[in-house]
Amino acid sequence: MNLLQIAPVQDTLQQLQQVAPAVETQTTMNALDLAFKGGWLMIVLLVLLLLSVYVLIERTLVINKAGKEDNSFMNRIKDYILDGKIETAMTLCRNTNTPSARMVEKGISRLGRPTADVMSAIENQGNIEISKLEKGLPLLATTASGAPMIGFLGTVTGMVKAFMSMASAGANVDVNILSTGIYEALVTTVGGLIVGIIAMFAYNYLTTRIKGIVNKLEMRIMEFMDILNEPAV
Repeated sequence: MNLLQIAPVQDTLQQLQQVAPAVETQTTMNALDLAFKGGWLMIVLLVLLLLSVYVLIERTLVINKAGKEDNSFMNRIKDYILDGKIETAMTLCRNTNTPSARMVEKGISRLGRPTADVMSAIENQGNIEISKLEKGLPLLATTASGAPMIGFLGTVTGMVKAFMSMASAGANVDVNILSTGIYEALVTTVGGLIVGIIAMFAYNYLTTRIKGIVNKLEMRIMEFMDILNEPAV
């Protein structure tokens, strides 16, 4: 191998050595580093994300508790009412502590009144129970629509910073000067979309679960009204 063949090899090695640190720097940047480059709007998105996750977990636990029912509950209520043991039926409802039990308790407390009054009392209690289950859902709905808008706001402010930096640099424009604004523009957009998607899926999931609970409550109302309308033997 002569000197003419060695020279290109040495040049290639020097180029690889120069490229290697840059590649290593790029690969060591993690998600946290990117988040910091998004600016102060990422703090707002982080707060919305934490609130959304909290509402999802807390509401899931509440809905799971509300959906658990004793299969023999309505049969026992029927036996107590037909036997005239109204106080015993009320005590059973208080000890069960579920939305359907509280609705049945409200209906039992109106026994002796017209059927329309009993039904109205049960429906009012049902509306209260549903509103309790839906607590926190407005926050998820707002986050699902608002987080992407916050991300787009970060896009605009980031591009404004990039152009301001470019104008200040004049003829000495460099990529490093523009990188801060461009990072903020892109990272906030991604962050807003991620938070919005998580909030949207959480909202739809909880809404579906609550609809299932509402269907169960309607079935319990019908069963209770059937008991009241059942002819005495």
